[in-house]
Amino acid sequence: MSENKTVDKSQLLINNPNSSSRTPNAPLNNDYGTINDTGNPLLNDQMVSLPKNDITHTPVSRQRSMSFSQVSVQSSSNNVLEDAGLPMSHRDITAPGGFRRSFIMRKHILENKKIPYLPNFMLTNFNDFLYLYGHYAGEDLSESDEDEEAIEDEEDYQDFARRPLLNNVSPSNNPLATGVSPTEIPHRIAKRKGDNNKKASTFKAILLLLKSFVGTGILFLPKGFSNGGYTFSTISLLVCSLLSYYCFILLISTKDQMKGINGYGDLGNHLYGKNMKLAILLSIVLSQIGFSAAYTVFVATNLKTLCQNLFSNNQHFSIVLFIIFQTLLFIPLSFTRNITKLTATALVADLFIFIGVIYIYYYPITYIIKNGIATETIVPFNNKNWSLFIGTAIFTFEGIGLLIPIQESMAKPHQFFISLTLVMVIVTVIFISVGLLCYCAFGSSVETVVLLNFPQDSPYTLTVQLLYCLAILLSTPLQLFPAIRILENWVFKKKGSGKYNPKIKWAKNYFRSLIVIGTTCIAWSGANDLDKFVSLVGSFACIPLIYIYPPLLHYKACKINGSANLVQNYLDIILILFGVILMSYTSFQTIQLWLS
Repeated sequence: MSENKTVDKSQLLINNPNSSSRTPNAPLNNDYGTINDTGNPLLNDQMVSLPKNDITHTPVSRQRSMSFSQVSVQSSSNNVLEDAGLPMSHRDITAPGGFRRSFIMRKHILENKKIPYLPNFMLTNFNDFLYLYGHYAGEDLSESDEDEEAIEDEEDYQDFARRPLLNNVSPSNNPLATGVSPTEIPHRIAKRKGDNNKKASTFKAILLLLKSFVGTGILFLPKGFSNGGYTFSTISLLVCSLLSYYCFILLISTKDQMKGINGYGDLGNHLYGKNMKLAILLSIVLSQIGFSAAYTVFVATNLKTLCQNLFSNNQHFSIVLFIIFQTLLFIPLSFTRNITKLTATALVADLFIFIGVIYIYYYPITYIIKNGIATETIVPFNNKNWSLFIGTAIFTFEGIGLLIPIQESMAKPHQFFISLTLVMVIVTVIFISVGLLCYCAFGSSVETVVLLNFPQDSPYTLTVQLLYCLAILLSTPLQLFPAIRILENWVFKKKGSGKYNPKIKWAKNYFRSLIVIGTTCIAWSGANDLDKFVSLVGSFACIPLIYIYPPLLHYKACKINGSANLVQNYLDIILILFGVILMSYTSFQTIQLWLS
């Protein structure tokens, strides 16, 4: 091997692009050749000294051929890359440039003896909450444009992959030509994708559950108590809380029995077929559009009152103007592809809602202390409108879509049931206390949105109204996101990503605009009877999601696994029948009251 020939390194890499597939365990050494590196990172200034007929040399050829399978095996096992949260599957490696990326990443990590920093899965409480909406009901609703993330990852690695492999400068100290250090490349990709290795603590899961249940629905409860009566409404809320909790447990238990199936719709598809999945997803779409429409009416009503109080008592503002204003605001927000971009809006919205809830407790208490309880107009049971309260209560307890992703995100999933129990107790106390306080303070004159009963000349009331309106304005796009993604997946199932295809991208944008316009049209139709509209959404869209589908899925799963006893089967059947009857009766009654 005394005879060597000098080869231009740039020509070597161009003519033999797969030569970088050599694993770190089989580097070039002095037995087969030496590497002369001047330290200059430019390719055309570096020369490599290799043995004659190196490519056909038997030991080198054997080592090179084995490296193809070796990299694949190592990359799919628990190696350093997987520990770092950047696994290279067989599919990743066989993709164009996959061997090269695998080699570069492994070489960099092994040489530096450290793993680049990767962000935790649970970054902040608000990022977590947005992540859950991206996986609403366990469905993967993150923008398919997951292909887009793959394209972006490929672009991030382009400069990294073209960098000279053989360099006597430490990668950690030698920035890329783009000005990005090697550690930043995997960090940027991991930051986009998130790291699922870190799970949520039990305390954080409790906070996320509280956010799932406490929102705008609390403002509709005082009018609900007026429709049902204080005794009936209190008992109904307790029963609704217990039944909802039991159905939540059924859903999570079913998911745990069906290993590897985490989506609400996927459970229905696996146990009953495509029609069940369609029914579940359709109920999710209807409920989310219903929530968004109710929130739109809420904001329009409060903004109308706010403007009349601020500008002129004689000036009449049409509620349609405020609905149109929200439509123009929601359309561009609906174009958001990455839901985590709404982090700031979610943070502000939660802060405003928290301030509003405190004031909703404060004013009725002071009002009762000064004026006493409105005993003349409050009743224990309202035999005319009691059915309206059922839908309102279920509307308030609707949070089932976020249970599966929260449980999946926990570091200790076995503590989910304890966490859920605590949260259900807390929210039940909040709902009953707010409803009773406001109903006892204002009696039968309580408004659909209780803030309208507060003194409209008070700067505190005006401030809370404005903050709550802003909170709901910022929350509505988040509520609409699951419905948009589900409908978009149905309509554009075979169209693919629109990142580099403007026609597809704008077709999706037009479709999203139509959904927003349709939602605001529904809001306009229910603007004059918001309490009935909220009740109808709760009765028709939410009851199936809580009281019908979970026992149906649990019944079939237990049949398949043979894990149910006779009592459990009867309980599931009774609950299914109860849900169907309740949905039919309350929906019919609500529509009848609305038309009358």
